[in-house]
Amino acid sequence: MNPVEFIEKKKRGDEHSPEELKDFVLGYVKGEIPDYQMSAWLMAVNFQGMTDRETLALVEVMVNSGEVVDLSHIEGIKVDKHSTGGVGDKVSLILAPLAASCGCIVPMISGRGLGHTGGTLDKLESIPGMRVNLSREEFVSQVERIGVAMIGQTEEIVPADRKMYALRDVTATVRSIPLICASILSKKIAEGIDALVLDVKTGSGAFLQEYEQSRKLAQKLKSVGEEFGLRVKAVITDMNQPLGNKAGNWLEVEESIEVLKGKGPGDLAGVTVYLTAWMLVLAGIASDLKAGEELASRNLKNGKAFEKFLELVEAQGGDVRYIENPEKYRKAPIVKPVKSMVSGYITEIDTELLGLAAVGLGAGRKKITDRILPEVGFVVLKKISEYVKEGEELCIVHAKDERTFEQARGNILKAYKITQYKTSPPPLFYETF
Repeated sequence: MNPVEFIEKKKRGDEHSPEELKDFVLGYVKGEIPDYQMSAWLMAVNFQGMTDRETLALVEVMVNSGEVVDLSHIEGIKVDKHSTGGVGDKVSLILAPLAASCGCIVPMISGRGLGHTGGTLDKLESIPGMRVNLSREEFVSQVERIGVAMIGQTEEIVPADRKMYALRDVTATVRSIPLICASILSKKIAEGIDALVLDVKTGSGAFLQEYEQSRKLAQKLKSVGEEFGLRVKAVITDMNQPLGNKAGNWLEVEESIEVLKGKGPGDLAGVTVYLTAWMLVLAGIASDLKAGEELASRNLKNGKAFEKFLELVEAQGGDVRYIENPEKYRKAPIVKPVKSMVSGYITEIDTELLGLAAVGLGAGRKKITDRILPEVGFVVLKKISEYVKEGEELCIVHAKDERTFEQARGNILKAYKITQYKTSPPPLFYETF
């Protein structure tokens, strides 16, 4: 094929044939198409979009760019969950062991941070010794033994997405609905699941901030997933403020441990229980949503979810001493508060700006080669609708030095809109399809 003509075709807004998409994507996987040409095509898709036919073809070629895991020999419905990402969204760390403790089979392939949002793999890797790059054989064996595994794409599974995902993060092509759809579903189909719960974020900290765009993505993910034979439930949840209180890789592990012990922030626990409940319904373990929520809540309180998390961490080489005693983890050199400059009610939070503050601290990547600092981030002390006094603490920042602290402080102060008029906090959920 001629890559330049292929890129030019999408630049004009014309439709690719399935054969053209297959040649281009597989050529990229083999190294015949360079990064700069894939980047150009991704940008063309970002502006021109893709038809339903193209999206289905892209998902199929990405799935078939590697090997598909066969879990059919494991009894039960294999079910997973995926979030489109946000600031402080550590739900997967809690949900995977929680669902497994309730009897679900949870083979989870996750991703790294994209743009201003954190990634599940980066959070898991903040646990000393934790391996997320399991082979396909190790992945299948672990799911057989303990009912849950949380890994990244292996060399064999969806290599097209692994390469494209990293490139999208640093080429400003994250927010494209067909690219999001293909990235999410190719991993999920290839991991051998039967059912999928989708958490589509909306609001100032989401990839797609406008509600109608979030809704469009949720519907697209559901329809394309069902085309490939999956049972799918899509939920639109709020990202107009951070989920929970902590943002930053190890800080989010800490907060996940709190929820797994039946404590932690109510919004984080609420979203996690709701999504887990739908997994239990799709897996046939719970008869309806209410029964699923009751079972999930019970396993958070009785310690079964935390026990399963310990089992998961240990199975993947993680040092469980830090899970049992998180206070032993190394602290950032600078831990300082950001104080409000005015008094009033918090009416809005620019959550994307908070996410960028976390990236600036070293909790995310600006380029592919950037090293993640697991101990940095911030703890949110005040949220929408709360009253804050001048000089009162809005956040506690964990930084590597004074320079990055001051940068984060400036972004955090810009992110908060404080007025004299009280507003209601945003809902946790909007729609479920």
